[in-house]
Amino acid sequence: MGSLLWTIIIGAVIGVLARFFKPGADPMGWIVTILLGIAGAWIGSLLYGGGGALGFIVSILCAIALLFLYELIRRKTPKAG
Repeated sequence: MGSLLWTIIIGAVIGVLARFFKPGADPMGWIVTILLGIAGAWIGSLLYGGGGALGFIVSILCAIALLFLYELIRRKTPKAG
């Protein structure tokens, strides 16, 4: 249970930082932000296996890349209503 909570906290921090550093508005809720951060951290750990500050920066960069991908996909889907 502790590792799940730690994963959520780290995902939230990475997701918020990625949204802060990426220019433009990203209309998404906090759950999607946490999931974005978790995915960025996971991809970052695949690209850079080490931890520390560099691993954290790589995770944020991966989350920013995922934000651009999310924005691209969201722009191509037709809006309901």
